Amino acid sequence: MFSYRHAFHAGNHADVLKHFVTIQLLQYLNQKDVAYSYIDTHSGAGVYELDGAFASKNAEYDTGIGPLWNLTDMPPAVKEYVDLIRAMNPSGKMRYYPGSPYIAEQVAREQDRLRLFELHPADSKLLADNFRKLDEHKAQQGIRSTVRGKRVLVTRGDGFASLKALLPPPSRRGLVLIDPPYEDKQDYKKTKDVLAEALGRFPTGTYAVWYPLLQRMESRQFADKLKQLPAATWLNVVLTIKKPMPDGIGGLHSSGMFILNPPYTLEPMLKEVMPWLVKALGQDAGARFTLETGTQATAGRNNSERRPPVRQKNIVKTA
Repeated sequence: MFSYRHAFHAGNHADVLKHFVTIQLLQYLNQKDVAYSYIDTHSGAGVYELDGAFASKNAEYDTGIGPLWNLTDMPPAVKEYVDLIRAMNPSGKMRYYPGSPYIAEQVAREQDRLRLFELHPADSKLLADNFRKLDEHKAQQGIRSTVRGKRVLVTRGDGFASLKALLPPPSRRGLVLIDPPYEDKQDYKKTKDVLAEALGRFPTGTYAVWYPLLQRMESRQFADKLKQLPAATWLNVVLTIKKPMPDGIGGLHSSGMFILNPPYTLEPMLKEVMPWLVKALGQDAGARFTLETGTQATAGRNNSERRPPVRQKNIVKTA
């Protein structure tokens, strides 16, 4: 149950996709003064040491942040992501990589609220310790919050089970990030079921789901099942860095971000960025991306008897 540790995979190509998209979702929410809630159901440790025992074992960051580290000519969305990581490595050496909670803390504003969940006992403790150190560093710099209440709450617990109580957020604005390890194939069903319930409670929220592209049936069918959820609009983007091995061995080759109720700015940005990212991270002729967007013809209705029809707007692919 507690076998997965994201530290082994920190900074890989899947993290690049997940994190630069998450930054863009948060920046869109930042355009309005009204506060919002960021909810992370599977937060991990928050910060990872790339030269530590876990991350350096397979050096998966060489498939992601590594090739981007010294580049200067990048699309603005990628540059914003890389600059954030460089800022936490002031020596110029690539040593620390942020998880989604730290990225959200850096991008969100003082009035916004972060609710972070992690079930793994070791990672949950690391997450709490990392944010305690961050608070201590801010205090040493003389930074004091001017907003009432706790800005960041870290909870050791099941993010799937905890999400219901947080929706809808007080301001009716929010981003929910769901990225379980998917080592247990039930995570696919749990994610879909949790999203269906969440949309019933908070239909206008933005929900971002990271998922791996694997040979198992649950993985191959996952995106199509998410398209049936009762959200007004959806967007699915997949990054593939290499041709998958016939036997399924050879590491993760593809991952996706599925966004329910995405901002209208996301699709045009991805159309520009994804071809560049394929060239920057691609390892062979199998490197490509897929970008799909669609609308739900009966958005807002949660009918368990009959799936609503999906209107798919476009599919963009490149090798």
